[in-house]
Parts: sequence; structure tokens; C-alpha cells
Amino acid sequence: MLPRNLRIPRIHVSPRLIPRRLKMIVCCMSIVFSFIVIYYSFPVSEAVRYERNSEDLEAAIRVIDHKILHLEQGKKTYPEVKFLLYQDRKRILITGGAGFVGSHLVDRLMMQGHEVTVVDNFFTGRKRNVEHWIGHENFELLHHDIVNPLYIEVDQIYHLASPASPPNYMYNPIKTLKTNTLGTINMLGLAKRVRARLLLASTSEVYGDPELHPQSEDYWGHVNPIGPRACYDEGKRVAETMCYAYEKQENVEVRVARIFNTFGPRMHMNDGRVVSNFILQVLQNESITVYGEGEQTRSFQYVSDLIDGLMALMNSNYSQPVNLGNPEEHTIMEFARIIHSLVGGESKIIKKMAMEDDPQRRKPDITRAMKYLNWQPKVSLLVGLNKTIDYFRNELRRSQHSERNFHMPEAFQI
Repeated sequence: MLPRNLRIPRIHVSPRLIPRRLKMIVCCMSIVFSFIVIYYSFPVSEAVRYERNSEDLEAAIRVIDHKILHLEQGKKTYPEVKFLLYQDRKRILITGGAGFVGSHLVDRLMMQGHEVTVVDNFFTGRKRNVEHWIGHENFELLHHDIVNPLYIEVDQIYHLASPASPPNYMYNPIKTLKTNTLGTINMLGLAKRVRARLLLASTSEVYGDPELHPQSEDYWGHVNPIGPRACYDEGKRVAETMCYAYEKQENVEVRVARIFNTFGPRMHMNDGRVVSNFILQVLQNESITVYGEGEQTRSFQYVSDLIDGLMALMNSNYSQPVNLGNPEEHTIMEFARIIHSLVGGESKIIKKMAMEDDPQRRKPDITRAMKYLNWQPKVSLLVGLNKTIDYFRNELRRSQHSERNFHMPEAFQI
């Protein structure tokens, strides 16, 4: 301890020296900062550079890992498809492949492992019918109108493009004629160029209002060439003529399927066909509309049976027209009562004026399909109707785009 009488001297600093000392401190700090900048401006050693690069790389990898994890959580999954070697895998074009029948054909061919290209102008087709395949390595979707030429490489062509329900093909008769004439010419030209086999999806409408019952492929038909249905009826008749002209003159392999009334999931709710009209009206408790007395007959097949027939015909050695339909015949009035009993409700059946040129009887003779394709319908009317009613009921429940009414491809025997 210091003695009490020892005093510590006080240092008196002149006020003039304080600014000078502050200047000195600032100057020293500036010099130190300058040395730091100069030091880091010199090239660093390889070890230091490697260490810095490694740290930057690790940080970038962590960012990429985070993005990959985020993408995998929302990764699109596809139905499991069969793997085919290149010699067995075909490149198949489906015109109108986003439509009702076309989308089911896409499902079947994709599940079998083929490469499928869909061409559609979306007049009646919908992208949502095939959206579950978009992005798959074996699938391609082209927004294209076949009235214009198409240049791609394919092995088979399923030519399904054309509006098929009366309200749709009557909406623009000229367009319907162009699709079935110019469009068919373009597809036959493509088949000729790449040596592909073409299947034309023709129709029972080529028989018109038939005088022969049931209708066999040898029947030439009874068609009004200037009636309201003529754009479709005659369009398909000339399409068949062009197919066999190309076969005879250019050796193009052609197949012709005359398709009778078909129904199932993915039918457009407002397409004006008998099945969709009746189901929609009953589900909404509206009156069931029957045109005429309801005594006209139709034969209805489920869509999966039709797909079986189309594929069997395409891969067969038979080139003459083939009827694909269900020979089980019902009057329109009977059919309305069947749907009403399946759905229930309080809908009443009302009759309206008969439509012009509406065929009075329609029943396919499928002897040729049974003999040459070993094909006949398998799905009963009631089973098919129940599946279709469930689909329509789910459609009516939708209130926004995110509520998908997705009809998953059924498990096929491959």
C-alpha cells in the first residue's frame, strides 16, 4: 500500500493537443485498413484458395440438395408400364387421342410399353383425358389439326380424329367434312411415306337409316347425302373409299373399323349422345328427353370392349371393314328406364319431336369380328353403365380445377 501522504501527480493536457491526438488515431486506423486491403489483394496460396472453393462448393451442394428434395416431394408418378425391347416397341400415332375413345386407347398402348404420340386440335378432345401421361418418356402430345400435313416417323396410325356426336359434327359441317377428307388424305399420305399401317375409325353411320337388320359389312347403306347428318355419314364413307384407293394404288396397309354406339368414363357430359344425355338428366333430377316415340333401337358397347376390338383389328391380317359393336339391342325408351332405375330420383320421361334422319334401327352383325379377330363384347350393359354413372356423378361434384375427376387406367392383362 502507498503511504497516505504520497500524492499521485495529475497530468494536465492542453486542449489544443486533443484534436491532434484524434487525428493521429484516425491516421493509424487508416494505415492499418490499407495494409489489410493490400494483403488480401495479393494472390492467395493454393491451400487457401482450395479451402475457400471447397466451402463455396459445399454451400452450393446444400442448396441443390434442398431443391431436389423439394422437387421429389411433388414428383409426378405414372402408372407402371411394361418394358419392351426396341424390336417389340412400336411408335404409334393416335389422331384425336385426347378424346373419349382415343384417351382409353392411349392408356392401353402406354401400359403395353409402346411409344405413343397423340395429335389433337382439342375441338372435342380435352388435355385432362391424357394429362396423367404428360412428361412420360414414351408419350408425346401435339396440338395440331390434321387438316394440315404432319411429318413424323411412326409404325402404326390410329386415325380417330373427328367429332362423333350429332351436336358436335353438325356445329361445323364444313370442318367435319374437312377432317374426314383432307385429314384422312394427310394421314394416308403419312402412312405411305413412312410405310405405316393405318386404322380408320369409321362408324355405323355409314349404314344411314338401314333397311337391312342387323347390319353386316356387306350392306351398302341407306344414307341421305344432303341431310343434317350427311357431313359425318358421307365424310366417313369417302374416308373409307380413300383408304382402299391408297391400298390398291399405293400398297398402304389399311384397316377399317365401323364403330357402333360406345359409352364409358371420359365421355363429354354435354356431347348430346343418348347415354350422356340420360345420365346427366337423371342425376340432376331433370326430365329425361326422348325424341319421337322412343321405339328406335340402339346397341351400346362399353369403351374397353371397343379398345380390345380396335387393337385386335390393327394387329390382324384382315383388311376388309369390320363392325365393332354390341349386338344386344334396346329401344331408346327401354334404355331411359334402365338408367332411371340405376340412378333413382324423380325424373320423368318426356317425348319431343323426332329428329330428322334419326336411324330407326341399329344393331351390328359381328360375325366377321368373331371369325377373323376372335372378338366379342365382354362387359355387360349394367356393369358399364354403373361405371359411367359413377364418373358422371363425380364430374357434377367438381367445383374447382384442383378437384380432379381422374379415371385411372384399369389393370390390363398384358
